[in-house]
Amino acid sequence: MLMSGIGAYKTSSPALCLVAVAFLVIGIARYFDTRAFWSAQIDGTDPVAAEHWENRAVWLGGSLGLVYGLWCLVSLVFVDDTLAALSSVSISIAAMVGICARNFGLDRLVSVQMVMVIIPMSLGLALHGETFYVVLSCLLLVMLFSFRKLASDIRNILLSAVHGRMEATRLAAELDIAITTLEHGLCMLDENGTLTVMNAHVAATLKTLGVNYVANRPFTAILADMSRAGQVPRTAIDRLNEMVNRRISGKVLLSAKSGRYYEITISNKQDRCVLLFEDISDRVAAEERISVMARQDSLTNLPNRQHFSELAVAELALRSTGLRPSAMLIFDIDEFKHINDSYGHIIGDDLLRSVAQRLSTSLPSGTILGRLGGDEFVALSPHDSNLEDITNAVAATLAEFRHPFVVSGLHLTVQMSIGIATSENSADELTELMTKADLALYAAKAAGRGCSRVFHVQMDRDYHYRQRLKADLKTAIETGTLSLAFQPQVDITSRKIVSCEALARWEHPQLGNIAPSVFIPLAEESGLISELTEWVMDQAARECASWPAEISVAVNVSARDFRGTDLAKVITCALRTHNLPAHRLEIEVTETAVIEERDLAKTVLNELAAMGIAIGLDDFGTGYSSLSYLHTLPFTKLKIDRAFISDIADNDRARLLLANVARLGRDLNLTVVAEGVETEAQLNTLTAITSVQQVQGYFFSRPLPPRDIAELITRVNCAGKPRKTQQFDAMVNAR
Repeated sequence: MLMSGIGAYKTSSPALCLVAVAFLVIGIARYFDTRAFWSAQIDGTDPVAAEHWENRAVWLGGSLGLVYGLWCLVSLVFVDDTLAALSSVSISIAAMVGICARNFGLDRLVSVQMVMVIIPMSLGLALHGETFYVVLSCLLLVMLFSFRKLASDIRNILLSAVHGRMEATRLAAELDIAITTLEHGLCMLDENGTLTVMNAHVAATLKTLGVNYVANRPFTAILADMSRAGQVPRTAIDRLNEMVNRRISGKVLLSAKSGRYYEITISNKQDRCVLLFEDISDRVAAEERISVMARQDSLTNLPNRQHFSELAVAELALRSTGLRPSAMLIFDIDEFKHINDSYGHIIGDDLLRSVAQRLSTSLPSGTILGRLGGDEFVALSPHDSNLEDITNAVAATLAEFRHPFVVSGLHLTVQMSIGIATSENSADELTELMTKADLALYAAKAAGRGCSRVFHVQMDRDYHYRQRLKADLKTAIETGTLSLAFQPQVDITSRKIVSCEALARWEHPQLGNIAPSVFIPLAEESGLISELTEWVMDQAARECASWPAEISVAVNVSARDFRGTDLAKVITCALRTHNLPAHRLEIEVTETAVIEERDLAKTVLNELAAMGIAIGLDDFGTGYSSLSYLHTLPFTKLKIDRAFISDIADNDRARLLLANVARLGRDLNLTVVAEGVETEAQLNTLTAITSVQQVQGYFFSRPLPPRDIAELITRVNCAGKPRKTQQFDAMVNAR
């Protein structure tokens, strides 16, 4: 504006005076416009206001550019003065540079101002007339595009810088949030080992370890304070210091005296070291609990089978070096299932805990006690004395179990069976010792329970013999090489055969005849009893179908049959296969079978009774003899055990007891059968003093194979009623 005024004064040009006035007016307008802009304080997120002020800036900026262009045009064309021409062109070009530097952010403003300056200036040069002026005017057009490109480049550079700074600020803020909200402690050491970055967790963790000041301190000084505090082992501090100094990545565990555990993860990159402090106390505690659970029985807190084995192996190895003896003991609670079924599993669990506690206090000092599972416990008892001392110690333990347990107000008397196996120099393998003790336990249970037995060689022989029988019995059942024998049940009045009891027989190809008292318990132990019952049921139904219609067949079932198979389905299948009416089949169960599976037995027996099958209570008088079973279960027959029959011929008390049992059965409308009748005197006494309806025993016939029983039925039932016992005996022996 000043130079335009000077030019106007020098040349006395009215046009230049107008240009000078225009500069002044536009300058004043832009000043007040700028003040208005700052007073407006527009929001950076208001696009309408921003566009309004941008338009105002373009109008005023464009007007200023036009004045610069007109100044050049007037000075070059209408005023013949070198100073005026030179000052107008040079100052206008300088203004264009300023435009690029100041207004690069608004591309429209830069373009408008450049056009308003350069077009009049180029026109003035072109109208001058000389060739060089025309060339210069063309070059000004090139400069227009160059300045626009320059402004664009400046804008892009600055925008990139702004965006980069904004991104750096954002990342810094996010990093700060990440560090401050990190669950663990995080810090960074610079190339000199000085702690330069950390979060609050690091300061809190180091404070618990005895370091109060940490910021901007060398890490070696921090470790020195930690060492002086004595909260963590010196070896761990030295290891951490070595890894940091040598820039070794890895982990260090710090265990504080307070019981807390800290895992420090060290990571190195270039000349920086990052340390992550993680409080792993809860994880360590959980791992310890898992370890305890893996080694300890959760119910009794005794070592479980696996942990006991580890302890026992170590103890045997230790004692074997001194050739000192050891004893392995296995304990089993007698009738524990009955307690569980009667009082529930909660009482059973409480009882197991009490048993474990009593065993712990009654066994000799130094004994390793564990729980095998269920109601079985095991102990390895080191001793330096003879076998008698061991048995005395076991006897003392059995004596302790004669005192009842008080569980939830209940007084429970519990017996314990104990198997003992000894090792003279503790050189036996653990599994071998446990196998021997288990065999001894089996012998103790077979001896009547509530006692102990010491392993001897014969037990091992018996064990292998039984294992062989179990395997061979399975084969015999699968191949159908067992056989049936039938013992008749005779009506005491008509002396006719009314039923036959089916009895399984096993002729072993190498060992000869195996008694039912041997292989039936083996079948129950090995889980084969249900398969055996199914085979017997099928064969008995097949044979009965060939007998006269008035003869029925009786089949014994075990307690395991109630839960091991669908008994009703097995019976239905046998009856349908051989077309045998249901009323010709009798099922015999013992009191023991009923009490072991009370609820299940009641359900199954009621189902069978509804089918029309007769239900007999076998061996009455030898079990619990509970009258409640006679009342609640659908029995149709009562079989008095042979123990009531053996001495009735010469024992008044036995006769009175038998008579009352028989009367009880008749009063309940049951068919009463006397088992084990072997002499004529027993038969005559039964006939004279009791109301027994049927008899069974060797006096009439031993168990016979299918062919012989069929002939006996034909001979006895087709003949007239024998007038004397001798005549019946003659018919039996006639075969």
